[in-house]
This record gives sequence, C-alpha cells and structure tokens, in this order.
Amino acid sequence: MNPMLALFSLGGGEIVLILALVLILFGAKKLPELAKGLGQGIKEFKKATREVTDEVQRATEENSYTSPPRQVTDTTPQKPDTTVPEQKA
Repeated sequence: MNPMLALFSLGGGEIVLILALVLILFGAKKLPELAKGLGQGIKEFKKATREVTDEVQRATEENSYTSPPRQVTDTTPQKPDTTVPEQKA
C-alpha cells in the first residue's frame, strides 16, 4: 500500500470522491494545466533537494580529505642539561 495514502487513511472511495470534487471545482479543461504545474513543482523540488544533498556531501568529503592529520606535540617541560663538560689537561 502507498505510504502516503496510509498516512491519511484514504480508501478507494474517498480518493474517487476527492477526484470528482476536483473535477467539478476546476473543470475538465483546467485539470491538465493543474497536473502539469504540479508535476513541474515536484520536479523542481526534487532537483533542489538533490542539489542541496550533493553540496553537503561534497563539502563533507572536502573537509575529510583536505584537513591535515593533527600532530601531537610534547608539551612536557624539558630539564636543562646539568652535566659538566670534561676538561682536557
């Protein structure tokens, strides 16, 4: 079953009634124009969604590849060399 129809709990009778009301309200001549406009709107929405998703993925991939690995530096203080150099006689 179509998840969208299940969301609204619409059966076959309800869908036919809705389609009949739309036909009465808009007329047979306007229905193809409405359907075409609705189809173009859905197409544009999908295209925009795909472009945003691609851009986010591209930005994520660039960040993971271009950031250099972190270098761990030793921050412990070093003791000075206190040995006495040997003297030559």
